[in-house]
Amino acid sequence: MAEGNRDPAVAAPAENPNPSPSFDGEVEPRTVPEKKVVVVMGATGSGKSRLAIDLASHFAGVEVVNADSMQVYRSLDVLTNKVPFSERNGVPHHLLGTIDPSAEFTSKDFRDLAIPIIDDILSRDGLPVIVGGTNYYIQALVSPYLIDDVLDELQDCSMAAPVDLSDIDVAGGYEHLKKIDPVAANRIHPNDHRKINRYLSLYANSGSLPSNLFRGEAADNWGRPNNFRYNCCLVWLDAAIPVLDKYVDQRVDCMIGAGLLNEVGDIYNLNAVYTRGLRQAIGVREFDELFRKFLSNKEDKMDSGFLYSDILKCSDDKVKILLDEAIDKLKTNTRKLVRRQRRRLNRLREDFGWDLHCIDATEAFFCETGDLWQRKVVEPCVALVKSFLLQSSSSSTSGKALGDVLSKGLVSRDLWAQYVCEACGNRILRGAHEWEQHKQGRGHRKRILRLKKKQNSCFSDQQQHIRNMDSSYCA
Repeated sequence: MAEGNRDPAVAAPAENPNPSPSFDGEVEPRTVPEKKVVVVMGATGSGKSRLAIDLASHFAGVEVVNADSMQVYRSLDVLTNKVPFSERNGVPHHLLGTIDPSAEFTSKDFRDLAIPIIDDILSRDGLPVIVGGTNYYIQALVSPYLIDDVLDELQDCSMAAPVDLSDIDVAGGYEHLKKIDPVAANRIHPNDHRKINRYLSLYANSGSLPSNLFRGEAADNWGRPNNFRYNCCLVWLDAAIPVLDKYVDQRVDCMIGAGLLNEVGDIYNLNAVYTRGLRQAIGVREFDELFRKFLSNKEDKMDSGFLYSDILKCSDDKVKILLDEAIDKLKTNTRKLVRRQRRRLNRLREDFGWDLHCIDATEAFFCETGDLWQRKVVEPCVALVKSFLLQSSSSSTSGKALGDVLSKGLVSRDLWAQYVCEACGNRILRGAHEWEQHKQGRGHRKRILRLKKKQNSCFSDQQQHIRNMDSSYCA
């Protein structure tokens, strides 16, 4: 096919020398773990924390383990939407506001802290309820295998002298990784500087390609329900996108009124790095330009502290414009986060075969009486958890469900193939499911339609030019 007439919607995946194994639908019998936990997942603003607390009024010994990557940090309670102590109804909460804001807290760190907590709750005959929208935290928790563990083992066993990587800047690290190991580069985000540096360090110190970690049975089975550490009841609390968008906008406005700007201003630093610790949270970087402008107008340059009321009193119109723009950015980026989280949950269900029980909270949103919340959300979830707790641990239901998924070929998809959408500015999509979801998006379809119209217009112009040339030749 000629380059100019190529279909802009077609995007072949990058080569993957280590494709996912195929499954023939046969699943070996397995022993379902005795340890039962409830996992409440969902996008930002869907009501996960509220549901978890409501479960405590129906089940004895409920204790919540937070699995939100920003709520684990101390500070910014308003911005990260931590449940206030007064609203927890006496339900114990773990890993909520306990980590130093400047620390780098990984999924491995979360797993290593959460497992002893969960095991302690179970030892007291309690019911651990894992709550959070950070899906890779939950994957790391329930999966007995984590690539970071193998990285540590290989680096600990390496006898080679450490190699200085300081001459490779942060921006160039990903490009360097792509040159030495494109397979490993395809599996991580270009902005995941921690993992990029670890992969480069592993290669420099041992000479082993990081992609070698992705081979073998353990790597192939990572994150799959047939080898979960716990017997999990997976609840997906969801709502329609327009409803979540509206709720997010209202929640941001409430956060502003509750002192969000004061919180962010307290930790603001002109030389802040927004890729580490709590400063990664959505709602910090968005106000950087506003704070810089506001502080440049202050008479006392040494005093960087300020209040939201100070910004409102500022006579500089530019400051007020930047404030409105920052709030709009916060809303926009939060809405984007909602969509990413929903896509990842779909990926867990479609690609990894997780048996997610979806509870639709759409009707319950904005209901002042709470009756709809009880009927549409709490009661279905209570019935689901009751059934889960009454099941015998030796039941083969989970194994059968996995077999059904595997026989349909859902889990056998290539999870790591990289797709490039030229129509959307060479946007990179990872995995067949994410690519299919992207193609169905409104923005993608509009761009494809515009490109096709443009191609048809160019083709018509070419035909007209040929006809004109023929007419001139005949004359």
